[in-house]
Amino acid sequence: MKSVFTSLGGYDCVKVVGSFEELVATPFAGGVNALCWQRALPGNFDEIMSKLGVIEEITSLEEEDLRALVLSPAGQAARDVLIGDLRRLRAAGLSPSLDCIPAYPRDEEIGPVPVDVYSFHADSATVVADTYLCSYTVASSEGLRNADARRCVDIPETRAELLRRYGGADDGSFRAFLSEHFYDLHYVAVPDARPFPFRLGNLWRIATECPGSPVPPCIHRAPATIIGQPPRLLLIS
Repeated sequence: MKSVFTSLGGYDCVKVVGSFEELVATPFAGGVNALCWQRALPGNFDEIMSKLGVIEEITSLEEEDLRALVLSPAGQAARDVLIGDLRRLRAAGLSPSLDCIPAYPRDEEIGPVPVDVYSFHADSATVVADTYLCSYTVASSEGLRNADARRCVDIPETRAELLRRYGGADDGSFRAFLSEHFYDLHYVAVPDARPFPFRLGNLWRIATECPGSPVPPCIHRAPATIIGQPPRLLLIS
């Protein structure tokens, strides 16, 4: 299968792998902070979402929820994929969650830095950890090369406004304030930046902001929610 990244002009932060085993075992190095197991999945995932009925808030599905659904052969094929992905991540020592997402909470505070997942951001951890994710319906996340991103708190005007709100000096306490409110994990794209699509069906492993990471974190964001569209089905760990 031709890499989608080759067709888009190439992204030096992304490496495409050929199996789940390679996805788990490949180290992040040389600026590569996003690994993609590129897949063309069988089955009808939209059928699964339709069988679940109306979902008004983020809802996690377990294997028994999936097995309780009466599905066509195409729906059954999709169910087998979902159960298989859950099991392979658990076998790798991870704790995956299969989530139906009508929408994420929005940052309702009017401020200089939005801190919801619709903003370009990096995941963080206190120990070495990666994020695994796969979108099956509606739309996928998108990533941004680190060279095409600028941290919000490094923009002079934004930092000055945050410092004014903090009401103190630009010192260690102010940096702790930025971290406490997650301001330091959010980014904006530079002019002419080209975000890359994660695309439906691909299973990703991306680097987080954590101690000892050999690479910078993968900057990404959730797709915009459109009123009236069905919930997104996302596997994340």
